[in-house]
Amino acid sequence: MSEPVLADLTTLRVGGPATRLLTATTTDELVDHAVSAWDDDAWLVLGGGSNLLVADDGFDGTVVLVRTTGIHHTADADGVTVRVAAGEPWDAFVASTVEHGWTGLEALSGIPGTVGAAPVQNIGAYGVELSDVLTRIEFLDASTGERAWVPAAELALGYRTSTLKHGRRGVVLTVEFRLGTASADGVPVRYAQLAGSLGVELGALVAPSTVRSEVLRLRGTKGMVLDADDHDTWSAGSFFTNPIVSAAFAETLPADAPRWPAGDEVKLSAAWLIEHAGVHRGYAVPGSRAAISSKHTLALTNRGGATAAQVAELARYVQVTVLNRFGVSLVPEPVAVGDLLA
Repeated sequence: MSEPVLADLTTLRVGGPATRLLTATTTDELVDHAVSAWDDDAWLVLGGGSNLLVADDGFDGTVVLVRTTGIHHTADADGVTVRVAAGEPWDAFVASTVEHGWTGLEALSGIPGTVGAAPVQNIGAYGVELSDVLTRIEFLDASTGERAWVPAAELALGYRTSTLKHGRRGVVLTVEFRLGTASADGVPVRYAQLAGSLGVELGALVAPSTVRSEVLRLRGTKGMVLDADDHDTWSAGSFFTNPIVSAAFAETLPADAPRWPAGDEVKLSAAWLIEHAGVHRGYAVPGSRAAISSKHTLALTNRGGATAAQVAELARYVQVTVLNRFGVSLVPEPVAVGDLLA
């Protein structure tokens, strides 16, 4: 039997074979497979593969593919508590919350991947982050073998980061959310671009279903909604995080460079920096099948037949170009499997 190819399991569609692939469809099976995988020197938990860049020589170890399902909720006068199996597709879950009249996740529509992967990155979009509604996760700890609920406060959730991404090794089994219930007035719009496209003032109340529809439309214009026929969506989404710099450094940048407060620091637009450093939409290193999206400079895409090495080469080119032009170091958002993005 041939080894499973990880390119078939990632949204960038690059990556070589895995030595062993175990698929979990129940939480108990996920626990058993995880414990079995830990007997190997190398193991990898894989959900939707939407934030992953796997090396062309693949992964010499065990991959646990999370395909668990189940959504359970308990409502009270103040809202609803929802527990979701890690393998549930993220956007399908968001769609179900809107259909049920639960609020808090509608702005996170269209993000690829699974529910269990969402806390790892503390996913966010259009003024909302997962940490706004995440209460706790059920976690199987690789270092102790303990299966327990971990409060969100212990995950050090930050901008596209958490202890799950840096240091805490194990498997997310279940994710618990605390959501609101829709009122006749709707939910507040927290992001200027979204408010503008909806034709309302920032903070205005809009029906959750309307927010979801508009977010999906906006993401579609950027190639950020998966479509097998659109190579602009053969990507890992936003490839670089928005840099956070000191206020003093931000003052050295061009006056028209977008910036937002980030505590005592300033968050910059990675997309603006890339574009204004001279790396434009559609750019590809000569001879490469990896290219900047034709819709959004922040997405690195596979035009068909690209290799992981070509994606990494393009990423390094973007980083060096932005660093030379603006003195800003761009940090890749995807997790690299193999020596690719060092």
